[in-house]
Amino acid sequence: MRAVKTILASAALAAATLLATVTGASAAAKCGNTSAGFDNWVQDFKQQAQSRGVSASTLDKAFSGVKYNVPTIRADRGQHSFKLSFDQFMRKRGGASIISRGKQVKRANASLFAAIERRYGVPAGPLIAIWGMETGFGGFQGNQHTMSAVTTLAFDCRRSAFFTDQLYAALELVQKGYLSPSARGAAHGEIGQTQFLPRNVIRYGVSGDGNRSVDLIGSRADALASTANFLVGHGWQRGAGYQPGQANFSAIQGWNAAGVYQQAIAYIGQQIDGAQ
Repeated sequence: MRAVKTILASAALAAATLLATVTGASAAAKCGNTSAGFDNWVQDFKQQAQSRGVSASTLDKAFSGVKYNVPTIRADRGQHSFKLSFDQFMRKRGGASIISRGKQVKRANASLFAAIERRYGVPAGPLIAIWGMETGFGGFQGNQHTMSAVTTLAFDCRRSAFFTDQLYAALELVQKGYLSPSARGAAHGEIGQTQFLPRNVIRYGVSGDGNRSVDLIGSRADALASTANFLVGHGWQRGAGYQPGQANFSAIQGWNAAGVYQQAIAYIGQQIDGAQ
């Protein structure tokens, strides 16, 4: 009887140890709304990523500078401009300046925009509107550490599943050499002159300058062609209108979920395309 009790006690201890191990792993994998637990989450994610085929060298390289990014969380919680009226939003985002400069940009890059429209059926106006609205025509592409931004949002509970997928996409870009582990961009991990999330770089990134590589940061041709390809991927119809109520407005809606942003892109694009 004593031997049976000893065996049962040993089995119970083993079960308790296993439960503690599983519970600990589960706790490490949980999302969080503060920086608490971030480092444990990263270590757990790296193990999962390696089990899914991401190389240890890629993980070490990609996460070498990753930290919990407070500016990313602050930006994610404070997107107040999307709650403004259309007129207020246009003033805040410099809509009139984007239109004025956008007309100049269209003339200066006429052959590039003509080539993109031939290939994708997307006219210059909405592309220029997005380019100007997102980065001031490539002038400011963001100052946040991209891998930290995406990792922070993957850990954050608000949209963990969505940004965990973005994190896997970012790792794929690092592994292929398309994204430097030290790269900096927008607060949510957007990349390049028109601000693509990592998964969209993989899905829609194309070469617009004929060299077969995809550089959304340094090549305006690649960034704009990729943006046109994104719109086509979201239902853009060659020759159709893109104002609210027209066929291609839904493709613009695919770019950004905020209604006031969508209206601004359509309006700015129309002002640029309508200029002779």
